[in-house]
Amino acid sequence: MMLTGNYAAAYGAKLARVEAVPVYPITPQTTVMEKIIELIKTGELEAEYIPLESEHSVMAAAIAAEATGARVFTASSSQGIAYMHENLFVASGLRLPIVLALANRCLSPPISIYPDHSDSLAQRDTGWIQYYVENAQEIVDTVIQSYRVSENKEVLLPVAVCYEGLIVSHFLEPVELPDQRLVDQFLPPYEPQHVLLSPKKVMHLSVYVSDQYFMEYKYQQQEAMENAKRVIEEVDQEFGEKFGRTYGGLLQPYRMDDAEVAILAMGSNCGLARMAVDDFRKEGIPLGSVKLRVFRPFPEEELRAMTKNLKLLIVLDRDVSIGMGGIVYSEVAGSLYPMKSKPALVNYIVGLGGRVLTLDRLKALTRDAITCTKEERQERSVRWVGVRGLE
Repeated sequence: MMLTGNYAAAYGAKLARVEAVPVYPITPQTTVMEKIIELIKTGELEAEYIPLESEHSVMAAAIAAEATGARVFTASSSQGIAYMHENLFVASGLRLPIVLALANRCLSPPISIYPDHSDSLAQRDTGWIQYYVENAQEIVDTVIQSYRVSENKEVLLPVAVCYEGLIVSHFLEPVELPDQRLVDQFLPPYEPQHVLLSPKKVMHLSVYVSDQYFMEYKYQQQEAMENAKRVIEEVDQEFGEKFGRTYGGLLQPYRMDDAEVAILAMGSNCGLARMAVDDFRKEGIPLGSVKLRVFRPFPEEELRAMTKNLKLLIVLDRDVSIGMGGIVYSEVAGSLYPMKSKPALVNYIVGLGGRVLTLDRLKALTRDAITCTKEERQERSVRWVGVRGLE
């Protein structure tokens, strides 16, 4: 089928046989829920559609529905996900395997409907697994995979499937929808691991605990997130065996076997990075690329193994932590720090507010990173690309 990224997310939810869909519309995720309504109306999806007055209420409803034993799906973006922030902690703390499609859009002010990763990365400490996908095919496949991961009894954490708004959410491309019968074999009906909310057995969730127990709760969440690394890899591999498509699990390398320099990126820039790699290879420059598919849990050990033979790693950030630099860069630098022999790092801030990163500009910044001296890298490790007055 020809599908937009948003429609792909809706079809992923349909194939996962979700049962409850609370929602509040916000550009650019609105058409996810419009498609869900259509699928329910035509009888293709048997689910309860729950319109609410705000994103905060949406996540509250998602928490309540999941706590009764329903498989829950929702979507949001930008200021909406920021408004959900408080309840994102609740969903994770209660260990509820909700799946959320997050159509990335920058946070205001100034107001913009265009994408960067600032909205999702601002939620990185809420205890949600975060996938970053690059096209509609990967969206539908990852939504299905996400339920297998999140509902695993060793994980039981909510998942955000993140993809750039407008660039991916509204772009039309061919998608091969998995057969429902095969999806049902891959993803069996939801079997909750917790005692459920029920009128027949009144209980209270999220009770007060003293300092004697709080750290134990957080430690269990951390252990679950560590477990998710293995489960994500296993689920992606099993998905590939059944459906013929795999995405590398946590990280997806491209021409990395003999690479001396590599570009690390998330989301739609990964395809651009692979194009740059092919062009540089024609010149005899041993360039590779690494797609960071999963940001939480962050694949520290896996990244160290994949980059151990590199001389230089170029990190593209479609975000910025004001006062520090790229968020992905900071995580990468911290992960590689224990290595005795680690690659040099250069950080490029690109594409904020939807600004286009072209292939020519990516190749130019790659040449800049390769040719600059060690002293120049240390003096200016974080570089902004395409800013008026700086170039």
